Amino acid sequence: MIGFLIQRVLQALMVVIAMSIIVFLGVYAIGNPIDVMIDPASDQALREALIHRYGLDRPLYEQYFVFMNNMLHGDLGESFIYRLPVLNLIWSRFPATLELALTAMLIATGLGIPLGLWAGYKPESFSAKAIMAFSVLGFSVPSFWVGLLLIMAFAVELGWLPSGGRGPTTQVLGMNLSITSLEGWSYIILPAFNLALFKLGLLIRLTRAGTAEVMSSDYVRFARAQGLSEGKVVGLHVLKNISIPIVTVFGLELGSTLAFAVVTETVFNWPGMGKLIIDSITVLDRPVMVAYLILVVFLFVMINLIVDLVYGQLDPRIRVKAAS
Repeated sequence: MIGFLIQRVLQALMVVIAMSIIVFLGVYAIGNPIDVMIDPASDQALREALIHRYGLDRPLYEQYFVFMNNMLHGDLGESFIYRLPVLNLIWSRFPATLELALTAMLIATGLGIPLGLWAGYKPESFSAKAIMAFSVLGFSVPSFWVGLLLIMAFAVELGWLPSGGRGPTTQVLGMNLSITSLEGWSYIILPAFNLALFKLGLLIRLTRAGTAEVMSSDYVRFARAQGLSEGKVVGLHVLKNISIPIVTVFGLELGSTLAFAVVTETVFNWPGMGKLIIDSITVLDRPVMVAYLILVVFLFVMINLIVDLVYGQLDPRIRVKAAS
């Protein structure tokens, strides 16, 4: 297990370094932030002073090494626009995105796995066909359109839920969270469901396909022949054997939900990291763009590392193969 862990950590480290170079070069090849920061009528002396102040007159490789050195010391730079440390700026938005993403994944997992199991267990039933039809909607309908429909139905017409914003927050472990109160839940339920819809459809179809395949296997027939109840057959044999692809999708979708909840946050005016990166791209706030993308890369790598370790616990053959 130790060898398996070391191998995965080294792979993760190489991915982070490679992606940091790609992200840095890609972002710094876009436009000139000085043109956004100062008045077009400003004189050349002011322009050159700002370029020198932010180190934009240095060679690109030197800017990269300065950035990496600062990052290793916990300094991701200062926002050109907000004049705040980038890490503090992102951290101030992170709790909002975190609770939105976790709530969305909780909805998708809590509904998707049971519905997918039922659709695979009773594939010819009317309810199974209805579940699969619903899963297709999750893939087909654009999330911004669903978000607008949810606002029109539950906020405008019925008046049950707020149309946007985050609501009151409470500080928990240094993070401001809105899920600690009923009023906070009223603000998060619509954007969370909108964000969960695609993941819900994906988990339903994945679980249904795995269940349909496993139900015809020999070990399920043997388990039934031993007199096990259908609940134990599904819970002990079916669910365990389809857990690896479910864990894979859960990990990847959690990372993508945290990193790319841009559309939902924009539609519902949710003050998270997605809205921050859109605003930063608009004004070419390079330090925020680079720091955000580097953190996204690190987030995905860490989630994949955790998923790999969970694989090793679910299926020891993976550990043995990696060690060999």
